[in-house]
Amino acid sequence: MLENFITALSNYLLTVSEGNTMVVVLYAGLFVALMTSLGSLMALFAHQMPTWSIDISLSFAAGVMLVASFTSLILPAIESTGRFLPAGIGIFLGILLIYAVDTLIPHEHLVKGYEGPKEFKDKLRVVWLIVLAVIIHNLPEGLAVGTSIIYDVQTGLVTALAIGIQDFPEGLVVALPLAVLQKKRFQPIAIGVLSGVAEMVMALIGALFFGVFKWLLPYGLGLAGGAMLYVTIKEMIPEIYAKKKNETLITAGFFLGFYVMLFLDSMLG
Repeated sequence: MLENFITALSNYLLTVSEGNTMVVVLYAGLFVALMTSLGSLMALFAHQMPTWSIDISLSFAAGVMLVASFTSLILPAIESTGRFLPAGIGIFLGILLIYAVDTLIPHEHLVKGYEGPKEFKDKLRVVWLIVLAVIIHNLPEGLAVGTSIIYDVQTGLVTALAIGIQDFPEGLVVALPLAVLQKKRFQPIAIGVLSGVAEMVMALIGALFFGVFKWLLPYGLGLAGGAMLYVTIKEMIPEIYAKKKNETLITAGFFLGFYVMLFLDSMLG
């Protein structure tokens, strides 16, 4: 049933976009941005939500991203050429890219604290450091949506659907801690919306680049997969386990996201 829905949706989007894949990417980008924005609206109800919901939401997103990095990006990169090397090079470049961004751009994690050049630590407000951290995390997700749609519209829409689902709790993860810590509502929502827009822009950039340079697409798929793996393993998982609380619930949230993405992808298998 889901396979028929995805097929019908991809055909419909290609029809209304007159076969322009970039327009399909725009629709998908708008969807993930909207889901992130809706999640950030939960900051309005911050006083009614338990603190452990933040970690579970983030672990769910990590489960989705881990599976998506393989099923929607790395494996298609290998299958498209029948060789490992282009995908392997792309994975390495994706890891290197996010490592460089993570090292050179100052940003603030909610648990781990400040990361980046020490000379900027006292020059940027914490809220903007968190904004930068969120944008860094969303770059691979946007790139994954754009490159996977260029590779195959149906595969890309499954990726966009799964990332959109996890973007709702991720928007919550962005906005809720700021709302609780700063006792504000609208600023965290604005930050959540900004992170969704950044994701959409990255989807368009990735699709545009690899749509023009199609021979680089296997490298691009690997790059997006490597970037998502780096963010998931280096940033998200250590962050959610850092407080050493609610570990069973956090692990359950991770595997729930893992199963959701695996189920969605299997519908087209």
